[in-house]
Amino acid sequence: MDILKFIKIANKLKSIKRKGWIAKAKVEEKDAESVADHSYQTALITMLLADMKGYDSCKAIKLALIHDLAEAIVGDYMPEEISNKKKHEEENDAIDNMLTLLPSNIREEYKHLWLEYINNTSKEADLVHQIDKLEMIIQADEYKHKGYSVDEFYASMNLIRDKDLRDILNNLK
Repeated sequence: MDILKFIKIANKLKSIKRKGWIAKAKVEEKDAESVADHSYQTALITMLLADMKGYDSCKAIKLALIHDLAEAIVGDYMPEEISNKKKHEEENDAIDNMLTLLPSNIREEYKHLWLEYINNTSKEADLVHQIDKLEMIIQADEYKHKGYSVDEFYASMNLIRDKDLRDILNNLK
């Protein structure tokens, strides 16, 4: 067990930039959102929406915080860089490696949450999946107002089915 090592690995998310913004939107690296930036905003939106809906907000926030945790080891991939199967294998190995640093009761809970998110097996996991896309679109809107070309990022709007999340999207326009 080495909680500090776990924290230090997770801390790397603060310096891992989300590649899509740099490669596709041509955002300067210094201005690009980090994985930690994205995860925090995803968790914040999740807290608000889970509470509004009467969902298990503690569980939902944990799902939001864990959803990109493996990227601390594997980095941020763009979809065209790696197959979904290979990505899930690498991320699963990374999560397993990170979780070995935690006490067994926490390790088991977090692994269960990780699998719940990956397999989208609860209403909370489904909400976080949609909020993951919503956060990206909100960030795209920020970059759009700074003059970056982000039109292709708006295609993810079609993946958002939740009425409350769609209402948020409609307010962006």
